[in-house]
Amino acid sequence: MPFCARSQSPNHNRPQGGSLKTQFHMSNKLPPYVFKTINEMKAAARARGEDIIDLGMGNPDIPTPKPIVNKLIEAVRNPRNHRYSVSRGIPKLREAIVQRYQRKWDVSLDPESEVVVTIGAKEGLSHLVLTTLAPGERALVPEPAYPIHIFSTMMADGQLLRLPMGNSDHLLSGIANSIRTNRPKLLILSFPHNPTGTCVDRDFFREVIALARRHEVLVIHDFAYADLVFDGYAAPSILEIDGAKEVAVEIFSLSKSYSMPGWRVGFCLGNAEVITALSRVKSYLDYGIFQPIQIAAIIALNECENYVEQIAGQYRKRRDVLVESFGRAGWPIEKPRATMFVWARIPERFRSVGSVEFSKILLQHAKVAVAPGLGFGESGDEHVRLALVENEKRIRQAARGIKQLLSGQATETGQGLMVGRP
Repeated sequence: MPFCARSQSPNHNRPQGGSLKTQFHMSNKLPPYVFKTINEMKAAARARGEDIIDLGMGNPDIPTPKPIVNKLIEAVRNPRNHRYSVSRGIPKLREAIVQRYQRKWDVSLDPESEVVVTIGAKEGLSHLVLTTLAPGERALVPEPAYPIHIFSTMMADGQLLRLPMGNSDHLLSGIANSIRTNRPKLLILSFPHNPTGTCVDRDFFREVIALARRHEVLVIHDFAYADLVFDGYAAPSILEIDGAKEVAVEIFSLSKSYSMPGWRVGFCLGNAEVITALSRVKSYLDYGIFQPIQIAAIIALNECENYVEQIAGQYRKRRDVLVESFGRAGWPIEKPRATMFVWARIPERFRSVGSVEFSKILLQHAKVAVAPGLGFGESGDEHVRLALVENEKRIRQAARGIKQLLSGQATETGQGLMVGRP
């Protein structure tokens, strides 16, 4: 039945107040947003004048490097750049990402057939799943997971197969068993991993590619944190593996590597057939990124590699300060080797209340906002995710608030957890 029947009179069966009784298929499939409660509490606290240290959303605070900003200013002054662009990205930008993949990972790509520019990683991945997954087909996703990895399958009317993350050996065994048993069409991976910080090596990807080729599974690898690596770890691209382009594509983004989150520049690279399909769908959906942004992104990829190292260094310092200061406060946390997040198990005394309630307690009593682990899947409910998006001084301030909370007395009540005085 059409959304609006033109043959009906304007007032025919129209509910009072202009409300609609229509069911909205896609939005109704999505569950309540887990982070909404914490975001509302944070906004209310700030409206009351409270100083909230926000380690919740992974929204980089490090300024975009000046050469990129200056190029944007120059390009935006040229009226020729104000017109529609092309959805697959301008040629020089596709050439620039191909050249970086060659320099950094020794991966050869064809900028014409094996690359499409996306409006950030999230848009690229969600439209990629919509492009490749038919209703009822299965997608295998390790959990905890970045939410779009899970919900893109739901939006495509696919069947979601969840798999516990675990360590890389355990995960690889689970992937192999699920592929043989459940025959998924897609496998969605992301390393370095958000939210857990899990890292893998080339041997892991070799096994994944061998499985995918044997069982005809398309692998989508979200490589958003490729450059945020520490302590000598270097994150491999899945496209480094022989035969990967037969069964895999990789999503790369400038948001974290170049601190360009609001610019929304991403790429999908790899299997030519998949790139062609995504490019065709996107040609119906958008006209690409504003062209001055694409021009500035070329400068990022070609001239700003030293800034990438500096940005990673800032996150490493923040990681070290957070793990050290939170540990002194009574909350021991394992150091991640990559990403801009710390995946922290809830202190034992508070673990039974779950991640949402514990996040509320942190906000109310320590003045620290975090992301509840439940927002990344049910298996994350004993953890919270801490984003390294405050400076070192503010992170130490957060640790002091947490120390005060953890050194207090806590009692269970019918309303949840009440935190008493130290």
